[in-house]
Amino acid sequence: MPAPTAAARPDCPPLRRPRRRCLAADIALRRAAEALAALWIGLAASLSAAQPVLPPTASAPAAAPVRFGILPLGGAFESRNDWEPLLADMGRAIGRPVTVLSVTSYEALDQAIQRGEVDIAFLSGRMALDAVTLRQMRVLAQVTRHDGLPGYRALLLVREGGPLPSLEALLAEPERWRLARGEPRSVSGYIVPQLQLFLPNRIAMERFRSETVGTHQATALAVANGDADVATNNTADFERFRLQFPAEARRLRVIWESDLIPHAQIVMRNSYPPALRGQVQAFLVAYGKAPGARGEAQRAVLKSLHDLAGFLPADNSSLVPAARLAYQLARQNAMTAQWVNEEARQARLQRLDATFAEQMAALRDDGR
Repeated sequence: MPAPTAAARPDCPPLRRPRRRCLAADIALRRAAEALAALWIGLAASLSAAQPVLPPTASAPAAAPVRFGILPLGGAFESRNDWEPLLADMGRAIGRPVTVLSVTSYEALDQAIQRGEVDIAFLSGRMALDAVTLRQMRVLAQVTRHDGLPGYRALLLVREGGPLPSLEALLAEPERWRLARGEPRSVSGYIVPQLQLFLPNRIAMERFRSETVGTHQATALAVANGDADVATNNTADFERFRLQFPAEARRLRVIWESDLIPHAQIVMRNSYPPALRGQVQAFLVAYGKAPGARGEAQRAVLKSLHDLAGFLPADNSSLVPAARLAYQLARQNAMTAQWVNEEARQARLQRLDATFAEQMAALRDDGR
């Protein structure tokens, strides 16, 4: 309600009332206006006091969860269960909840990273390399194992007493045999066997009679159950397979091993502040090293994660071996592929050389 003003009074027009009576009326109206204004101020104050005042922490939004993506090394449900105790500890250490994304394929995990649905991930080889060079992520840590070796080996498995007697028979007639292998991004399931065994013998995996593509657990089961003749695998996953499927593992034998392959890495998005990335790295490096019951419980969790011993601090330069493997495979493919002329082949090789040089420079100077 607006307060009345003297200008609005029709009762004291000029020359109709004495000046003293108009002055008295002015004073009376001014006092009435002041009383009305005081009434409005008091009413506003009482309404304000009636409103609840929330503390700042109650109205502040909770920290968004950090989303952790896992390579499909076994079953998706099994991988989630194995990682959840470690990630619950991580959430308490960094003061933010950590959720799990466990997928069934390398492709599904790569797409989730591309869509920005993964903040931290456990990746190996080519997947980690792509995350760092293409997806704005960086390496925080690298896993270690109890055997003390700086890596693991790719394997070829066949069924004991099965139709495929030897590696020589496999290389002599690849079109005769059924292959169970990993996805093209899998280092031990595809890249290393192709690079170190098949391409040097002028064989592409696509030449086999048929192909089954899956996780290392799935490929080993395919051979053990007679659905494939030979499977790619690796030493770490085959050890785990022996514990989970002892009867099936006894049906298998190894006919080939690769050179050592560097262990997997933990990567995190560059968009997170350095302080939070430092917290995550510190948590990983310390995990499993505490004394007493707490350390024992953490070491039991690590053992369930492919018999890990823990994590070492690492940066993007730890991906140099993975980049070199990817480069060597691309060069081998270029050398053995059919080209319209030699100039086209050389142009492809020059592009590969240039890309590899750029990757090396970026990995060795990761902007820390």
